[in-house]
Amino acid sequence: MKYKTIQNQSDGLFKEKGSKFIAYAVPCYSEEEVRNYLVSWRKDHHQARHVCYAYRLGADKKNFRANDDGEPNNSAGIPILGQIQSFDLTNVLVGVVRYFGGTKLGVGGLVQAYKTAAKEALEHAVVIEKELMEEFELRFQYDQLPSVMNFLKTSGVQLLSTELEAECCLVVECSLGISDKLRKEMEDISVKSNGIR
Repeated sequence: MKYKTIQNQSDGLFKEKGSKFIAYAVPCYSEEEVRNYLVSWRKDHHQARHVCYAYRLGADKKNFRANDDGEPNNSAGIPILGQIQSFDLTNVLVGVVRYFGGTKLGVGGLVQAYKTAAKEALEHAVVIEKELMEEFELRFQYDQLPSVMNFLKTSGVQLLSTELEAECCLVVECSLGISDKLRKEMEDISVKSNGIR
């Protein structure tokens, strides 16, 4: 199973009647990452009036949120989320920082401004297709290491970290298509899934 996301951060800018709307689109995989980005943007733009945002997480696209950060209801977060949906992306966060220029834009003007800034950031993004991956922790005795490593080399599994003691622990990642094969091959060792992303 595949999904579309963005490769790295991209930016957008929209200006209207003295107000500046600075947009950031970033790849993002958890609500904790969302919080960290928001803290960082608020710190970088401590004089800005609003940091509105929307995100969508997970290959099933069911975990999403839109936030107006003090702007009139549904004038900021929903238009930003609409752009994420229109680009058919997931595992992405888009934040728009607003510097007030002294002239009120009205709800319609705000909707247009936040939508345009978000769209600009996403148009500058490199959209990539990713395969759904599952991460596993493999625990086994040291004498099983050669056969485990031999299987991993030939099966398209990516090794993320190793801990080689009397009991070994490998953290690996593989596409959902071969995760059942991995479980079956490794029946005689402890295999724990760390989750899908």
